[in-house]
Amino acid sequence: MPVSASGTAQQPVRVLVVDDHPVVRDGVGLLVRHDPGIVIVGSARTGAEAVARVASLRPDVVLLDLRLPDMLAPEVIERLRREVSEVQVLIFTAYGDHAAVQTALARGAGGCLLKDAATPDLAAAIRQVAAGGRVIDPRLTTPDSPELRRRLREVGITRREYDVLRQVAMGRTNPEIAEELSLARNTVKTYLQVAMQKLGARNRVEAIARAGEAGLL
Repeated sequence: MPVSASGTAQQPVRVLVVDDHPVVRDGVGLLVRHDPGIVIVGSARTGAEAVARVASLRPDVVLLDLRLPDMLAPEVIERLRREVSEVQVLIFTAYGDHAAVQTALARGAGGCLLKDAATPDLAAAIRQVAAGGRVIDPRLTTPDSPELRRRLREVGITRREYDVLRQVAMGRTNPEIAEELSLARNTVKTYLQVAMQKLGARNRVEAIARAGEAGLL
């Protein structure tokens, strides 16, 4: 058991790994197996399984994949917090530029790390999130990153149109988007229509696909 600077014993950070790929679940266990300050208490393949297991396992941190077979991370976070309000969440993803990353952070995730992170970085991130800190992989494409701003300029999409597109990619309806972004419903509709025209899309599905091809989602 690790010992703090004051000489008192500290309990290891209890981690639940949630990913639909067995190689990732097993790989995380291998990465931290020699770290006495972290213990993997269980794993889950879907969001529903994670919600079911968090109540019984009571982990300190849920290491959560962004895209699961049954739901995206933001919805999982909401459900996890309803079960165990104090649980911390660290997003672990290969899709750093996915729209759901920022939504997950807004919903309360303590951070996001890309899956090719080095072992010391992963262990440090787990500890920091467990302590209530925030960890953001420096390689992530954030809404204010120069790379994203460049892509938006190339397509001619404004920042507000992009915000609406991100919400559409999350499967939200216009009323839900209006509430999330504090906009009038008609304003959301207008932003979406203009964005679709710029992308050459006939509907929401095509808009998401075209935005993805342009590297916006």
